[in-house]
Amino acid sequence: MKTIRLWLKRITKLGLILMMGVSMSACSKSWKEEVQLHDGSKIIVKRSQEYGGMHELGQSSPIKSQEITFTVPDSDKIITFKNEFSEDIGRATFTLLALHILNGTPYIVAEPVGCLSYNKWGRPNPPYVIFRHDGKEWQRITRQELPIEFKDINLVINTKEHAEKMVAISVATTDAVKKFNSSLKQPEYKTILREPLIPHTVESNVNCEERVLYKGHWVLPNDPVARAIIDRRSK
Repeated sequence: MKTIRLWLKRITKLGLILMMGVSMSACSKSWKEEVQLHDGSKIIVKRSQEYGGMHELGQSSPIKSQEITFTVPDSDKIITFKNEFSEDIGRATFTLLALHILNGTPYIVAEPVGCLSYNKWGRPNPPYVIFRHDGKEWQRITRQELPIEFKDINLVINTKEHAEKMVAISVATTDAVKKFNSSLKQPEYKTILREPLIPHTVESNVNCEERVLYKGHWVLPNDPVARAIIDRRSK
């Protein structure tokens, strides 16, 4: 019995070590994409993503952070958009959908990753978080401020699934981008939507249950029981 207990302790310890290794491990991939802008012109962007963070054994690491870097046409201005790790979400918060440029001003259209991120960013409908570069930094804007000329989703969406293929080729062309995105059926991935989606009629983040962040925990709004439990644990 003593020997069995000893082995059980060793196995448990090994399991904890393996879990720590999984949660702390990180790797990265980078590639180039050809992006077609609203006027038909094309630019080459550099994209990279890092994997890491807590996850269960047997599951691959989530995307911990991402970057997209590009040169503004007819200029020497190099701009980077960083999709960074968020402690309250446990991973990068966005999926990048589109990059557009008008009169030298870049815009990024992104979607929150999962329901926690969707709640964090105010439950937008259509489910986009939109940014405009003001010459110094990225600023969030409303969808009404996004130029009407922008219609196309022009970045590879599921970068985790297709990363190996994109790394293997020198540049993911616009045709390759369309091919990689072709299996996605959600309407917000087909074109940049301007009108709200009707919940429960489509598969989308707009169907996410509403949650609010309370002392580092996501709970239902006005849930006194959950808040009381969190208060007791935090003492």
